[in-house]
Amino acid sequence: MPRFYEDLAVGDEITTPARTITETDVVQFAQLTGDWNPIHTDAEFAKATVYGQRLAHGLLGLAFAVGLLDRTGAFSGSVIANLGIADWKYPKPLFIGDTIRVAVTITEKRLTSDGTRGIVGRRFTVRNQRDEVVQEGSSPVMIRLRPA
Repeated sequence: MPRFYEDLAVGDEITTPARTITETDVVQFAQLTGDWNPIHTDAEFAKATVYGQRLAHGLLGLAFAVGLLDRTGAFSGSVIANLGIADWKYPKPLFIGDTIRVAVTITEKRLTSDGTRGIVGRRFTVRNQRDEVVQEGSSPVMIRLRPA
């Protein structure tokens, strides 16, 4: 069930289901974007890096974070527009085989100047199976008010 502006409070947290990053995910993302950097797609090359294995694309993690949030239904049908991605960081690497889940915290909310829509700040924290933060950042949205 979608959450509307009135249903949200600063400090609310939405936790997503988990998802494992597969080799197929990385290959399909490389195909879609054209980013065939060997750190993502060449196991022998990646063995010689500081990580010792292939990394998932950073933007793949971001895309999955948004997709996992959608699986909760929290904003499905209530969001009018994504207003951007801010200060997205990668504090730890994301590897093929990692299982991620996302906590989304409501950081702010305000009505638009005409009072017909709301702006909601959301902070994403992506954690792996070891509970390490692998990605984090913000993505505010414009959201509908509850229908009359």
